[in-house]
Amino acid sequence: MPKGFFQVPHPKNEPVLSYAPGSKERAALKKALEEARAQELDIPMYIGAEEVRTGDKKRLSPPHDHKHTLGHFHEGDAGHVEQAINAALGAKESWANLGWEHRAAIFLKAADLLAGPYRYKINAATMLGQSKSPFQAEIDSACELIDFLRFNVYFMTQIYQEQPESSPGVWNRMEYRPLEGFTFAVTPFNFTAIAGNLPASMALMGNTVVWKAAHTQIYAAHVIMQVFKAAGLPDGVINLIYTDGPTTGDVVFNHPDFAGLHFTGSTKVFRTMWKTIGQNIEKYKSYPRIVGETGGKDFVMVHRSAHAREVATALSRGAFEYQGQKCSAASRAYIPSNLWEDVKKYLQEDLKTFKMGGTEDFGNFINAVIDERAFNTITGYIEQARKNPMNEIIAGGKYDKSKGYFVEPTIIVSKDPSSVTMCEEIFGPVLTIYVYHEDNFEETLELVDSTSPYALTGSIFSQDRYAIELAAKKLSNAAGNFYINDKPTGAVVGQQPFGGARGSGTNDKAGAKVNLLRWASMRTIKETFVPPVDYRYPFLDKE
Repeated sequence: MPKGFFQVPHPKNEPVLSYAPGSKERAALKKALEEARAQELDIPMYIGAEEVRTGDKKRLSPPHDHKHTLGHFHEGDAGHVEQAINAALGAKESWANLGWEHRAAIFLKAADLLAGPYRYKINAATMLGQSKSPFQAEIDSACELIDFLRFNVYFMTQIYQEQPESSPGVWNRMEYRPLEGFTFAVTPFNFTAIAGNLPASMALMGNTVVWKAAHTQIYAAHVIMQVFKAAGLPDGVINLIYTDGPTTGDVVFNHPDFAGLHFTGSTKVFRTMWKTIGQNIEKYKSYPRIVGETGGKDFVMVHRSAHAREVATALSRGAFEYQGQKCSAASRAYIPSNLWEDVKKYLQEDLKTFKMGGTEDFGNFINAVIDERAFNTITGYIEQARKNPMNEIIAGGKYDKSKGYFVEPTIIVSKDPSSVTMCEEIFGPVLTIYVYHEDNFEETLELVDSTSPYALTGSIFSQDRYAIELAAKKLSNAAGNFYINDKPTGAVVGQQPFGGARGSGTNDKAGAKVNLLRWASMRTIKETFVPPVDYRYPFLDKE
């Protein structure tokens, strides 16, 4: 078979389209939205070569218009989890033995399909199924997923090129094998790009995958699988199932061939999974790789030298884009007393101009939260805060679920830096602010570092470079992604590898080479060209 040292195209970040009035992409996206709303999909699970329809149908609807039906998905049971595992194991040998350049070609083609013929379809699916605005869908389900696919291929080649040194008469080589067994991807509702990247990154490295998507993201996950199939992904490499968490975990984590978990979701669920894996460790053929990105209670720390308008804009965007349903969303802010009145004025002015409604109206900056459960949780926090005399709601605080799950962007000012909404992850459009005395900057940094169990993202706003350096040092373990004079959201693949530590996960950095290394098992090969024929070493010789 012909061989070569193949160079893949050097990745560049996918340009973000504007969807401005009169643009071609705006018209194309509106058409895709109309077409999607006009039909009811019958969405199967994808297991091996089969599209599995169980007849146990679950309804899908837009969070902002829950009376409209987008379609139904077929829910599976424990038997389907077993079927998916068997399909993954059955496909393993052929996929692992396929030349890496052919694996690369499949995912590069998937990226081009997303950039071209599937761009508006997957954006429309994300807008309708997850209630994202055109811009939030574009940067997620189109651009970020495209970037993951292209950059991961490039990172894979960098990994394969990393080889050990050789001494005279010896050739040392390093092989990067897939893990032995099957891998398991568990993906969240809030980012279509994460839903595509978690199984794809494992598969790119030669692994086969059982993928459990969040039920509230299935509408777009279905499109991802269509793209993978169109790109030529062989049957059984990625198996998409719709099963409940406990049932799935009971089958997967008791299987001897379980080799790795790639997870994004809640801290509580991740810790439960880790505990279960640990309890079952003697059942497995190898020690499973565990990679997880979980919660956040992300901060914006402001120094007295900062510009109030810049701070307000960062909070308006960082806290309320996609209704605060980003694990990186700004949910607590520390504002110095000298800037507070200006920051407050600008924030309230911004929020008064926010339009809220369905995603089909491109003039809406705020859409709905994902489902009724989230709605009830978020509004529960708001009501709890309202009852606390240490708190003042200075914007928002209202909500309505009659048509969709709408929660107004809400700003709480708390005199207690340890109040519930300063400490706990809410995952909704709620920002809590603590106003500190402008001379207590260093003490407040200590407060920022100790308030939350999470360490995902955070930012410092300052025009004083000494203050910036101090914050960067004091908060070195408080955020895996740290921003200077910017909001704590919007990490770009290839530019800001994403992930946090502490209660926020294993910090294995999606969008970086290190993440792909987790899905490879290395084998060192030493070849000696002329082996010795005498056991004796020179030191044994007589004087």
